[in-house]
Amino acid sequence: MAIERKFIDNAIVKLKISNYLKKELVRAGFSRVEIQKTPVLTRITVYVLSPGKVIGRGGSTIDTLTETIRKNFAVNNPQINVMEVENKMLEPLLVARDICEKFERGLNARKIIQFALRIIIENGALGAEIIASGKLKAKGAKKSQIRKSIGYIPKAGNVTELVREASVTAYPKYGAIGVKVRIVPPGTKFPDREIGKIEIPKAILNA
Repeated sequence: MAIERKFIDNAIVKLKISNYLKKELVRAGFSRVEIQKTPVLTRITVYVLSPGKVIGRGGSTIDTLTETIRKNFAVNNPQINVMEVENKMLEPLLVARDICEKFERGLNARKIIQFALRIIIENGALGAEIIASGKLKAKGAKKSQIRKSIGYIPKAGNVTELVREASVTAYPKYGAIGVKVRIVPPGTKFPDREIGKIEIPKAILNA
């Protein structure tokens, strides 16, 4: 029971650190964070579009982040590594934010989603799914949902850990829209299957 409790506590701390960095590094183009705890230190790898904004002049920003995580989250010897995002179309949080910005500009929801899926797959993803729920149409319309996917997206078992996922909420003037993006990055190996070339449907190719 004590071991189980420790696993739960670690998961909660990781989530809190992730949410903290997501908020603090939004201007740096925060995408995701990986946290690995060892007996000696806690290695925190942050993926962003602009690493320089995380490091700061003379390392001042990263030093502040490190000290805040140490104090506020009771993390022993945190070490932050900053990595530049190689391809933002393979990062669910960045894709979801881009979709939300377009929703807030009043663009067609279905076309936005289809276009995003096409670009994700064209950049090498083995699978992608986008779900948008809420006020997808003009003022007065009922809440609805659009769910579109291409390729392979596992929904159960340990293999779901291989899927990158993020959720963001858009706030157009006619009501909130929740956007969830799932992406299976290039080169992902599944124990039960091999993923071949992903065919993009004509309807999405023409979006």
